[in-house]
Amino acid sequence: MKSKLWLVFAIITTVFWGIWGAFTGLPAENGFPETLIYCVWAITMIPPALIVLKLIGWKLQTSKKAILYGSIIGLLGAGGQMILFHAVTMGPTYLIFPIISLSPMVTILLSYFFLKERTGILGTIGIALAIVALPLFDYSNGDSEGDYGILWFLFSILVLMAWGLQAYFMKLANESMNAESIFFYMMVMGLMLIPIALLMTDFNLDINYGLDGPWLAAGIQILNAVGALCLVYAFRYGKAMVVSPMTNAGGPLITALIAMALLGFIPNVYKIIAIVIAIVAAVLLAFDPGDEEKPNSDTV
Repeated sequence: MKSKLWLVFAIITTVFWGIWGAFTGLPAENGFPETLIYCVWAITMIPPALIVLKLIGWKLQTSKKAILYGSIIGLLGAGGQMILFHAVTMGPTYLIFPIISLSPMVTILLSYFFLKERTGILGTIGIALAIVALPLFDYSNGDSEGDYGILWFLFSILVLMAWGLQAYFMKLANESMNAESIFFYMMVMGLMLIPIALLMTDFNLDINYGLDGPWLAAGIQILNAVGALCLVYAFRYGKAMVVSPMTNAGGPLITALIAMALLGFIPNVYKIIAIVIAIVAAVLLAFDPGDEEKPNSDTV
């Protein structure tokens, strides 16, 4: 059972992120800016961070190495989100998100060469299928309008690299840090970027501060925060080259299913293909017979 703890946490992350993805755009549609949604998300990281720290007796690791790893992970995650805010104002989202969704490839390559991670035949096939499924979830057959230039593409690549590196460092840090400390520093870095998000916000616009604005955003973003916490635990007990593609494929899968069931959304043929591929990939990754890595109990 212990060897499958990574799967339990990965499933929780997948489900929570899938639900979050289906409803995360609602506050913005109601007139609450995405930059302020980022601020709300950063604040929702606080409760789970404090809860898990309390569970381990407030034993926050404060060595230079722990602070460095935690800060890198937090900065890559939150910084990538901030760059994404800017990218979507400059280019077509149906091209930006397929690019970003390929971030597990960075994690897989780094884990293969530097962490010496390996997986079985089923896991290898599952990884390949997950990577194929990722861009299909956000692929649109429409043509872009206007000349967007190249900056949006460069920013998309930066987000891809940031989130791929974050997953790698998350696994690397888990070799010598407890998951609770990693998540705490992720929370701190997210909060530190709030001033930048505020500077990016146009307060001259009419902003919805009602229940369907920031309060709705908080209810949705807490799913993101808890999912991120479970992802840290998934990396602690599992292989980065398996956890990363599984969660990145599974999240859009749940989002698509919710959209079809509750929001009346009919996916195009590419998303239907992606759903089928992702289901197969998730099953293969979950039942891969390869040995699971045991977490290192040493502290930094």
